Amino acid sequence: MSLPLPDSDALAASHALQQEIATAIQQAGGAIPFSRFMELALYAPRLGYYSGGAAKLGASGDFTTAPEISPLFGAALARAAAAIIAQSAPNIIEFGAGTGKLARDVLTALADEGVKVERYTIIELSGELRARQQAELKDFPQVEWRDGFPASFSGVVLANEVLDAMPVELVLNTPEGWRRQMVTIEDGRFTYVQAELDADLAAQLARQIPDADSLPEGYLTELHPVACGFMGSLASMFEGGKGAAILLDYGFPAHEYYVDQRSGGTLMCHYRHHSHPDPFYLPGLQDITSHVEFTAMALAAQDAGLPVLGYMNQAGFLLGCGIGDLLMRTDPNDVVRYLPQSKAVHKLVAPSEMGELFKVLIVGHEVELPDAIAQADRSRRL
Repeated sequence: MSLPLPDSDALAASHALQQEIATAIQQAGGAIPFSRFMELALYAPRLGYYSGGAAKLGASGDFTTAPEISPLFGAALARAAAAIIAQSAPNIIEFGAGTGKLARDVLTALADEGVKVERYTIIELSGELRARQQAELKDFPQVEWRDGFPASFSGVVLANEVLDAMPVELVLNTPEGWRRQMVTIEDGRFTYVQAELDADLAAQLARQIPDADSLPEGYLTELHPVACGFMGSLASMFEGGKGAAILLDYGFPAHEYYVDQRSGGTLMCHYRHHSHPDPFYLPGLQDITSHVEFTAMALAAQDAGLPVLGYMNQAGFLLGCGIGDLLMRTDPNDVVRYLPQSKAVHKLVAPSEMGELFKVLIVGHEVELPDAIAQADRSRRL
């Protein structure tokens, strides 16, 4: 694996985080769950990937998300938001708002359509990203920042590539049964060691993979208790309110997740626009993600009392929101302006690009989706 080398300051920060993780391992008696390693690598105060100061998004960062590709993504999402706001309240919460570009594009598009948003709340754990958001959104007085869920809410929730960054448990099917992947230190390096599942994790395995024992020995996969807990928190927040949460991310339903070609799991790391599978490489300097298991997310919401309103691929959702019509607002004869937007839309909706791998899960209370979006629903396949 040949990856770009960090500068001395970044390397020093990673070494400091590695020492913090090593201390956690020592205090835990020699090993910590992978979920705890991932939590520290991403969110340890001042040193974790999302809580540190390095750029994450864009050309100078590690990856690019849909809002960075085209403002038409946010404009399309605004159409879905407008339909939900009309049935609930003029409030939006965005989790993990990146650079703030999606918020800006959504608010701009809604204003252009005459839809007033009274409050746009961003819940952001990254200090570096929050600072970028505040600069990006300085002209939008309705934007505010919070550190956690409000007690109650009516309106629209947006979460673009949020679930994939939540810590996961790794479990391995061994000759002795399913075992939890723990992280320890050998010869000065982080490595895996197995431990028995505790009662909570065994219950999560049974909920997420009812036929887990049919998977072959050596099969490695992820369990998502933190993300499932997030879905339960959404349900609690919407209790007594009206609205919907729109969650966009890459992943699969259960019947496509636990298949032979994913016998090594879906864990992936992103560093300076390079993707690789080693979560122990320079902790704190790279993103660590897992594909989302959307069946588990839908069941977690539903079991907590938040119904599934729709599930579809990103292409179906964006086309249902009218992204094609939005593109045609630019004259195709104006090649300089039209061609880049057309290429961006192709990337967002083409099956070979983001259109099929990325999915959209919509859960909510006492609202209905517009017919054009509902027609793309695949929730029967969850």
